[in-house]
Amino acid sequence: MNSYINFDFGRIKINRVVKHFILSDLMLWSGWGLIGPIFAVFIIQGIPNVSLVTIGATSAIYWIVKSIIQIPVALLLDRHKGEKDELYTLIGSLILAGFVALAFLLVKTTGQLYFVTLLQGIAFGLYIPSWYAIFSRHLDKDRYALDWSLDSTSIGVASGVTALIGGMVADYFGFPALFIAAGILSFGSAFVILTLPNIILPKRTTSRPLIADHLPSNVQK
Repeated sequence: MNSYINFDFGRIKINRVVKHFILSDLMLWSGWGLIGPIFAVFIIQGIPNVSLVTIGATSAIYWIVKSIIQIPVALLLDRHKGEKDELYTLIGSLILAGFVALAFLLVKTTGQLYFVTLLQGIAFGLYIPSWYAIFSRHLDKDRYALDWSLDSTSIGVASGVTALIGGMVADYFGFPALFIAAGILSFGSAFVILTLPNIILPKRTTSRPLIADHLPSNVQK
C-alpha cells in the first residue's frame, strides 16, 4: 500500500493572533522591501560627497546596532510574565520604524544618514524579539512548522514583488514615494497589532499568569 500525504488547505485553520501577526509582518517587510534593493542608489544620488565606503558603513551600522540591541531587549522581555511589555515594545518599534522611513526624506548629509540608520537599527532591534515572543506563544498546536512557514513564505514573496515595484516607483515617481509608502505600511503594521490587545491581553478575573495554552517548548528562528 503506497503511503501519501494529503494536503487539504481548505481545512487548515490558523488562529486569529497568528493571522494578524503574519499580516503585520507582511506589511512591515513589504514597505521596507520597496527601499532595500535600491537604497544604495538613493545614497549615491541623494547625498553629496559619498562613496562606496559610505554604503558599506551604513549597512554595518544597521546590522550591528540591530544585533546588539536584540539580546538585552529579549532578556528584559523574558524577565516579565505576560505579554503587555512585549506588546508595547512591538507597537513602539513599528511606530519608530514608520518615522525612520519618513526621516530618510530629510537626510542631506552623511552624518544624518548614519544617525537615521542607527534609529532604524534600534527600531528593528526592538521589533524582532517582541514580535517573535508573542508569535511563538500563539502558534497553533501541532502546526508550528506551518505557522512559521506561512510567515516566511508571505514576507519572502512580498519582498520579491516589492523589490520590482520599488524600482518602478522610484523610476517614475522618485525616492520620496518609496519612503512615504514604507512609513505608511509600518504605521499600518502597528494598527494591525493594535486590533488584537483584547486577545493578547485578555481581562483576567484571577491572578493566573498570562501564558498561552499551547506554548511550544522550543522555537528557533
